[in-house]
Amino acid sequence: MTANRGHVPVMIDRITDLLRPAVEAAGADAVLVDATLGAGGHTLRLLEEFPQLNIIGLDRDTQALGEACERLARFGARFEAYHTRFDGLGEVADGLRGPWLPGEIDDAAPEDVAAPGPVARIAAEHGLAGVLFDLGVSSMQLDRPERGFAYRVDAPLDMRMDQSGGITAADVLNTYDHGRLAHVLKTYGDERFAGKIASAVLREREREPFTTSGRLVELLYETIPAPARRTGGHPAKRTFQALRVEVNGELDALEAAIPAATDRLHPGGRAVLMSYQSLEDRIVKHAVRELTTSTTPPGLPVDLPGTAPDFRAVTHGAEKADEAETAANPRAASVRVRALERLNPEGETR
Repeated sequence: MTANRGHVPVMIDRITDLLRPAVEAAGADAVLVDATLGAGGHTLRLLEEFPQLNIIGLDRDTQALGEACERLARFGARFEAYHTRFDGLGEVADGLRGPWLPGEIDDAAPEDVAAPGPVARIAAEHGLAGVLFDLGVSSMQLDRPERGFAYRVDAPLDMRMDQSGGITAADVLNTYDHGRLAHVLKTYGDERFAGKIASAVLREREREPFTTSGRLVELLYETIPAPARRTGGHPAKRTFQALRVEVNGELDALEAAIPAATDRLHPGGRAVLMSYQSLEDRIVKHAVRELTTSTTPPGLPVDLPGTAPDFRAVTHGAEKADEAETAANPRAASVRVRALERLNPEGETR
C-alpha cells in the first residue's frame, strides 16, 4: 500500500466496512464524496478496496489538495478533487462547478472552470452512494508549524484552512471586543476562564498586537490559575480550538453540509461522520436523531403517511476506536463515529 506520508487514517477498517454495503449495492454508478479529503488516506483505501467506486474529494486547503491529487493520481478518472469547504458539497454533487486543477495550487480560485468532471456528472444523475466526513483539523495541518494550528511551537497565528482569504486567529485576537472574544472562547472552546482570558488579551494587545502563538500560550499560562492548568490537558488546548473554529466557520459549515449530503444520497446510500470534539459531535448526533426519528405524534400504533423517517441509524450511538488503535495512533483517542443509511420510500434499503 502507498505510504501514508505521516498521516494515519483513523478507524480505516471500520469506515470501509460501514460504507461497503452502499458502495457494492450502487455498482458501476457508485460515487462517494470524501468531504474532508486532507491527505487522502481514507479515499486511497476506498479506491483500492472497491474497483467500481468513483470518489469526489473536497478540501478548502489547496496544499492538501495538491498532495492528495499527487498521491491518488494512479486512480485516474475515478478521482476528482474540488476546492471548497464541505458545505459546498451540494454544488459539487449537482454538477454546478468544475474540478480543481493540480497545476494551479497557488491560484486563489482554481475551481472556477466551466464544466463539472465526469464523476460529478454521474453523481448529479444517479445520486451518491456514500459521504464521509472526517471532521476537525487534519494531521497534515497540525504537522506544519507555519499554519499556526499547533500550540506547542511558536508560529504565526494563522489557523486558516483555506489560506486564500478570510480572517486569521491574530485578527480575532487583535480586533474582537471583550464580549465577542469571551463568547468565542466559551462557546467553541468550553473555556472556564473565557472572560479572564479575554481581558488579558485586550490588555496585552494594547501594548503590542498578537502575531505568534508563543506569546498567546505564555499569556494563557499566566492567566489560567495553576490548579486548573494541572488538569484537562494543555492549558492552550481550548483557546486554540475556539480560535480555529471561529476562523474557519466550522460549525456553521457542518450544520449546512449534513443536509446537503443526506439529501443527495440515493436509497441504500450511507453517510459516515467522524467527530473529534463535543461541539461537532453534538451537531452530528442531533442531525442523526432528526433524520432517523418518525414525526408521527407519540402514542399512535403506526406512522402516519409522510411521517416515517427517511433514514435508519447504522451505528448504535457513537462508535470509538479500540485500545490498540488508540495506542498506535493517538489522534484516534477522541473520535466518535456515527453512520446512517437512506431508506427507500417503502422503508427498506436498496
